[in-house]
Amino acid sequence: MMIPKKPKVTIVPINIEAKTCITQIFQHFSHENWAMMLDSSNSEHENGQFDIFVANPLATITTTDNKSEISHEDKRKEYSCENPLHLLQQLINQYLSGNNLIEPVDIPFIAGALGYFGYDLGRCFEHLPSKNKREYHTPDMAVGIYTWSVVKDNHNGHFYLCYIDCYPHPTVDEIESLILKKTSKHTFTLTSSWQANMSKTEYEQKIAKIKSYLNAGDCYQTNLAQRFTATYTGDEWQAYLTLRNENKAPFSAFIRLPTTNILSISPERFLLIRDTEVETKPIKGTRPRQKDSDADALQVQSLLSSAKDKAENLMIVDLLRNDLSKHCKPGSISVPELFKIETFTAVHHLVSKVTGKLQSDKTAIDLLHGAFPGGSITGAPKIRAMQIIDELEPNNRNIYCGSIGYIGIKGDMDTNICIRTLLCEQDAVDNKVHCWAGGGIVIDSKASDEYQESLDKVSKILPILDIDMT
Repeated sequence: MMIPKKPKVTIVPINIEAKTCITQIFQHFSHENWAMMLDSSNSEHENGQFDIFVANPLATITTTDNKSEISHEDKRKEYSCENPLHLLQQLINQYLSGNNLIEPVDIPFIAGALGYFGYDLGRCFEHLPSKNKREYHTPDMAVGIYTWSVVKDNHNGHFYLCYIDCYPHPTVDEIESLILKKTSKHTFTLTSSWQANMSKTEYEQKIAKIKSYLNAGDCYQTNLAQRFTATYTGDEWQAYLTLRNENKAPFSAFIRLPTTNILSISPERFLLIRDTEVETKPIKGTRPRQKDSDADALQVQSLLSSAKDKAENLMIVDLLRNDLSKHCKPGSISVPELFKIETFTAVHHLVSKVTGKLQSDKTAIDLLHGAFPGGSITGAPKIRAMQIIDELEPNNRNIYCGSIGYIGIKGDMDTNICIRTLLCEQDAVDNKVHCWAGGGIVIDSKASDEYQESLDKVSKILPILDIDMT
């Protein structure tokens, strides 16, 4: 396809009622491979302003171990063992450079790269051990180059169709007509009970091992997680709808690949770039919600007064200050919010905010590369913590503790941390769904409390999927 020198970017309002949920439109794309949605889940959270969905990418890049496959619009495929994020930057430059965005707009993304970066992608950037066998067929990274999107601004209820005019895209009339189009009813059912990859005793023994490293000065904090697995049948999209409605997490996402579905119900932002302004919001510190309002308020006070949780949070704030400083302007790093309470359906979290200003010669890809994976789900120092994670966890993490998000044509970026995230893999024998939960271990962590906290974090996920959903 011949690309105009300056392809025009167009943003057109869609005549859809403000009360319409973006899922009512995306459901018509949800069974297409490479259809993806970034979803605020009707949350009232301060970061829940925009919902975005894409489909029909112009090109895709997937990475497994250190080998990447790039598929182009003309069906041509390329293979490379170069740094996958460098390859992604090249792909962005190839397809999206030179677009003519006439004036600044508040709408995020518009067009660009959108997908996920699995936790194990970190092995492409650092020399890390890998003792566990590869058991997932889901790639470590899967990103599409998208030239159109549908965006909803939840603050004013407006929908927009955004596209680069030289590429194929749906029309406004086609998107509006989907509201009246009916879809088939589907079900999602677990066909086995959830099975953890370690017992409570084993989990606590691993915490004891981490404490031996802490006492030896090897690290200051290490994240430990357990994995829950079940088999299932039916439609993963139906499972996502149930989870997003139950959790209302502001950084939720749904991704469909040929044999993989990712259902993220994440409350945590990883990296945001808007007009060169950079933000990250690490979560460290958790208390379960209580049905009684007075008891629930006491949980908040317990978290705010906890020296242990504040110390844990502060360690990660310092780590992220360092990670952001690699590509932000000297002196621009600040911490405008420290130890703020954010409340979700299952838990209260202690959240901080770190900000900076991106250097003029650096890109979103540079920032992602320098901070990946997020320090809130590794520990500190990061590399040593990741080595200990590999030693103690019996299975690789794949998507868990990775990141889902976009890098837009304006140089903007927004990504989550893939906690409260499920990996659904289709198989000829059994479809498997995996879900993880864990927490940061510090010197004064109590093993039994840490184990219970991991269960609290999935209390609005695992039991919710234990019923037949129609």
